[in-house]
Amino acid sequence: MGIHGTRMALAALSTLAATAVFTAPAGATSFDQGISVQPYGHISEDGKVTLSGKYHCTNPSPMGAKLQIAAAVVQGGTRLAFGGGEAECDGQEHEWEATGSLKFTPAVHPGPALAEAQLNEIHFSGLMPRSIDTVAEDRQEIRLIAHH
Repeated sequence: MGIHGTRMALAALSTLAATAVFTAPAGATSFDQGISVQPYGHISEDGKVTLSGKYHCTNPSPMGAKLQIAAAVVQGGTRLAFGGGEAECDGQEHEWEATGSLKFTPAVHPGPALAEAQLNEIHFSGLMPRSIDTVAEDRQEIRLIAHH
């Protein structure tokens, strides 16, 4: 017993459509988002590292999502990640700055390092985060500079 060509095409199309629906991330945005990190970071005398840059974003999905900035510096085998606060998403370019403590990562020092900046869309279920999607990212070699 053979399957008619039209039925076969319809079945294949239905399967592709279902796959597309079920593999698309829930609440994903298709808006213009971007973030960049400056080619240098600062290490203060009191043991803090600061990264900065610029970002732009539009309002996240209307289902209670928020956009937040995350930053990290990697040097040798040490990675220090820290938050940069909530993003203001009005379509305009804004500056961001994030500071992390070197208290538990004393191996981070002035010199070359890898910096990462992410713009993350956080979807909530009640008060708890349900999912986090990275909507923009920048990763580049930078120089950490000691400030006295």
